[in-house]
This record gives sequence, structure tokens and C-alpha cells, in this order.
Amino acid sequence: MPIALENVGIAVRDLDEAIAFFTDLGLTVVGRDEVSGDWASTAVGLDGNHARIAVLQTPDGHGQLEFFEYIHPDAIETEPTRPNEIGMHRVAFSVDDIDESLAIAARHGCLPLRGVANYQDVYRLTYLRGPSGIIVMLAQDLTKTRADTEEPSPGD
Repeated sequence: MPIALENVGIAVRDLDEAIAFFTDLGLTVVGRDEVSGDWASTAVGLDGNHARIAVLQTPDGHGQLEFFEYIHPDAIETEPTRPNEIGMHRVAFSVDDIDESLAIAARHGCLPLRGVANYQDVYRLTYLRGPSGIIVMLAQDLTKTRADTEEPSPGD
């Protein structure tokens, strides 16, 4: 049986804040709605489920994030997830220019947890805490950057 990833769902404190952050990074809103009723309660397993939602698409068309801002039941605040905790804890993006992406994140008050690392001159990457404490990994493939700037060898 074939299987395909539909999206990754993330509960947020403020839907508009999450949309602003992720659209500035380059995702596009493909839909917004407010969901409630028996079908929503059954699907999610919460009595009286009522939420504002938005689905955002990555520029390559292969990934989607679905954000939920709960109206009912009340959202439950938890401590922000740490990178070594069991369970889902981050969303990762490939970026063309990590410095440019970090400048965008900084405009939203989101800074790297520690700094930007260089992994064997193949990737520059970092974790930052985005809206509602979401850990976001940004990674720039340095091999693509080098390949784009290398001159063709003679005879090409």
C-alpha cells in the first residue's frame, strides 16, 4: 500500500503570528478555515473540538505545515520542547542562504539557540525557536552553493 506524507500539524498560541513567520521564510498559505462540529471532534478525539487552522506549502510543493489555534478546548501551555526530548520536536527547512533566513527570523524575535554550525563544509545549520516555541532547523547545503559558483572546466 503506498503512503504519502500529507502534512505536519502543529498547535500554536497565535495563528497569525505563525503564518507571518513562516510566510516570511517563504512558505505560502494554501488555505485557512475554522473547524468544529461532530466530525472535527471525532477526527481529533477532543469533545467540542473547535480551532482556527491554516495550511502552508513549501516553495518546492513537496511539504505542508498545518497550524491549529484551539478555541475549544483551551490550549494547554507546556514548557518548550528541547532537542533531546522524546517525540516530535522540530521542523527542518533547506534554505539557499542561511544568513538571509536568519535575518528574517530575527525580525520575528527568533534567534539561533546557540549559533550556526558548519558540518564538514557540507552544511551550515542551526536550530532556532520560532513562534509558540516551535524548534525550526535551517540548513544551507554548501555543496550546492559551491557548484553554483564554480567555473566550468576546460572542454565543458
